[in-house]
Amino acid sequence: MLLLLLGIILLHVAALVLLFVSTIVNAWTSSEVGSSDLWMNCSIASGYHCEPASTGVWIQAVQALMILSIIFSCLSLILFFCQLFTLQKGGRFFLTGTFQILASLFVMSGGIIYTVMSPEWVPETHSFGYAYILAWVAFPLALISGLIYVILRKRE
Repeated sequence: MLLLLLGIILLHVAALVLLFVSTIVNAWTSSEVGSSDLWMNCSIASGYHCEPASTGVWIQAVQALMILSIIFSCLSLILFFCQLFTLQKGGRFFLTGTFQILASLFVMSGGIIYTVMSPEWVPETHSFGYAYILAWVAFPLALISGLIYVILRKRE
């Protein structure tokens, strides 16, 4: 049981780290002349300079969804530790699982919006960067850990 709990915690922390990195790093799209993310657009064409990202509604929705996914995943981890010590024997971690599943749905929604709307904002010479891919990798990890939390029963 201890190894199972350790594995679930490591899966949860891995998803949380991926969410943090994908939200913070400036590499959602990249090319030889610059890169962009949710917050800044940087270019090295005429010296290295960065400008704030577009103020379009869709990019703000992606920003909000990524931040919500981090918040819900952090809350889920805190709830797991609280429920670990307060839940009765045989109880399930429904609240923890629900928050983690919501975090995964938020990151999925943000990734879908970015994928659909980025062609009208990102130049065609740019390709999706590693932060974008990390966000998509975080989605199944968070979903799987959330489902495991829902299935998991507390034992003594």
